[in-house]
Amino acid sequence: MNRLAYQYDERFLPLNRIEMELKGWEQPDFVFVIGDAYVDHPSFGPAIISRVLELNGYKVAMISQPDWKNTDSIDVYGKPRLGFLVCAGNMDSMVNHYSVSKKRRSLDAYTPGGEMGKRPDYATVVYCNLIRKKYKDTTIVIGGIEASLRRLAHYDYWSNRLKHSILVDSQADILIYGMGEKAIVEVADALDSGIAAKDITFVNGTVYKTKSVEDMKGHITLPSFSELTEDKLNYARSFKYQYDNTDHITAKVLVEKYNENQYVVQNPPAVPLTEMEMDRVYSLDYTRTYHPSYEAFGGIPAISEIKFSLVSNRGCFGGCSFCALTFHQGRTLQTRSHKSIVEEAKKMIWDPEFKGYIHDVGGPTANFRIKACDKQVKYGVCKERQCLFPKPCPNLKVDHSDYLKLLRKLRELPNVKKVFVRSGIRFDYLMADADDEFFYELCKYHVSGQLKVAPEHISNNVLSKMGKPDNSVYRAFVDKYKKINEQLDKKQFLVPYLMSSHPGSTMKDAVKLAEYLRDLGYMPEQVQDFYPTPSTISTCMYYTGVDPRTMEKVYVPISPHEKAMQRALIQYRNPKNYDLVHEALTIAKRTDLIGFDKKCLIRPRKNDKDFKLVGDYRNSSGKKQGELRKDGSFSSNKTRKNKKTIRNVHKKKNK
Repeated sequence: MNRLAYQYDERFLPLNRIEMELKGWEQPDFVFVIGDAYVDHPSFGPAIISRVLELNGYKVAMISQPDWKNTDSIDVYGKPRLGFLVCAGNMDSMVNHYSVSKKRRSLDAYTPGGEMGKRPDYATVVYCNLIRKKYKDTTIVIGGIEASLRRLAHYDYWSNRLKHSILVDSQADILIYGMGEKAIVEVADALDSGIAAKDITFVNGTVYKTKSVEDMKGHITLPSFSELTEDKLNYARSFKYQYDNTDHITAKVLVEKYNENQYVVQNPPAVPLTEMEMDRVYSLDYTRTYHPSYEAFGGIPAISEIKFSLVSNRGCFGGCSFCALTFHQGRTLQTRSHKSIVEEAKKMIWDPEFKGYIHDVGGPTANFRIKACDKQVKYGVCKERQCLFPKPCPNLKVDHSDYLKLLRKLRELPNVKKVFVRSGIRFDYLMADADDEFFYELCKYHVSGQLKVAPEHISNNVLSKMGKPDNSVYRAFVDKYKKINEQLDKKQFLVPYLMSSHPGSTMKDAVKLAEYLRDLGYMPEQVQDFYPTPSTISTCMYYTGVDPRTMEKVYVPISPHEKAMQRALIQYRNPKNYDLVHEALTIAKRTDLIGFDKKCLIRPRKNDKDFKLVGDYRNSSGKKQGELRKDGSFSSNKTRKNKKTIRNVHKKKNK
């Protein structure tokens, strides 16, 4: 009966009709349309959701990367019994497709062979509209990072305009935001019991559409969509309401009006998973790899980094302005037990491809393993205060002991040569710990020559907009890291992640960052220009020109040319960036950094009229030979021969 061109593996959920028939199914309960290749690994959202539904008795069939120009591509199994699920993939489809300069990327790590172009732009909307053409009355439930971060009106960087809630444009019935394990089961059970999709308005962690809100009480009415488009400041105010209502204990119902007969309603977030529930989710029968049909295309590139990595936690109380985790996973930390993580590791270490290295043990922030404070358990996270910014809250619990014990257990497993920590380390949280034991063991056992950290910038003006600690904290961390490595007799380095053009960054701030790199003797190979992705504080600043937390004006580098100059300053040594750096230094009135002094970033052009005296030129014995100027001219009382010598030296320096 096997008519497939590859070796069928019954452990996977069906990816086509033949596989469904091999399972003996006549009709699936849900058809899951995804923008990624089908990878059955718990680092992939669709894998978790489909396995959780399977655990609860539902039949889920997968359609991966359908041809969005052909309605037959979503009719693989016919009409599902309960409805379609739609997810754009592990990334927002626009981030997946385009760089910050809006240039098309050449590689899609979530597609067989890395091929680009196998999913459409705004994939969630396109897939849903495709389904609606074929099945006008079927239930459509959307979720994943793209839907989650576009659940209400949002600024869309790629079209440079405010967009509706994705629920409106997609014509879907229900949107599940956040991680979704609890909400998807509640929605599935409601549909299975015969409740119409339009009546499923009671599930936390969901967004729905309604024609009237007259009977609703205790909700917050956000500015209507027309009000948002009339005044950007209304969007900043609306965003602040949304940002303040991301906690499952304190959040209110949010209502956004589109017209007299259409409202989008966001219910409070779902209750975070307990440790036991997290353990259960990660213990399901994942194959931990991609579907066998992709082998002929070279596999899925994205699996390489996560196949031998372990998820330790979810949620983040770090509060970085440019990160969307507050909107997606929330600030309440959720963790797995040591037993659960070690058991998963034991499965990995006997994989034929395992080489002895566990690539990562972490999550959004690796060294968060306990809740930020005891008050959160009862009262929820604070609306007007961050746990770490601008300084650690007095109530913050700083303790690395649990994480340290976990890493020690993993190090002791057979076949394990090294356990790396590659998720983000919050160096400010690490510095707040009075006990240095974890810091020592981190350097001794879990770093391989380089530790990547994210100071992001060195200007306190910019850092304050980023929600990052004062630069003095990072400098102290660098000193301590160096000291510990010296004590361990290890030559290990720090690789700082830096960001250009973030809201608040003037050209002078960008020059400060370049000077820091000059003094450090380091030029990063890659630079992350600020990317305005949906539903972050930083993106709100970029669009509105104000900080939604204070409503104060913020300088925003918007023009592509200015952004290119700020990016070039970070890589000022690259000859290709010379003109941009020269222009940036002129604009910042820092032409003192153009010259031959060791503090200068670039050398002057020939015949540059804007420069002043550099200083004396002396020979190897220290005797003054003349005065060298930045425009290439010389002033000397010496002979013509000496002037020629000086010019030759000058030419050699320019080379």
